[in-house]
Amino acid sequence: MTKFTLDDLDAIVAARAESDDETSYTRKLVGKGVAKCAQKLGEEAVEAAIAAVRQDREELTAEAADVLYHLLVVLNVSNVPLGDVMKELGRRTGQTGLEEKASRPQE
Repeated sequence: MTKFTLDDLDAIVAARAESDDETSYTRKLVGKGVAKCAQKLGEEAVEAAIAAVRQDREELTAEAADVLYHLLVVLNVSNVPLGDVMKELGRRTGQTGLEEKASRPQE
């Protein structure tokens, strides 16, 4: 089992986003702004959903990795720390999903 974590990936994304490396995909993507980064996240999420429906475990695994990477890029370009997301997830685990949903402001 690998010891690689989302924190590890987040650190790599942050370093590459700030790098001067012209060959870095992350740097180029971040340079295109939040709209392009969000578009890529959406595309990868759709591809992951399709792989899940097709019950293609190998493809879903690959697409899930893409979704996590692109989510971290969007968080980076939006200045939202992964730690804040993890705190929110931790807060939500203190109640059931239905309780958490019911506590959200009504639209």
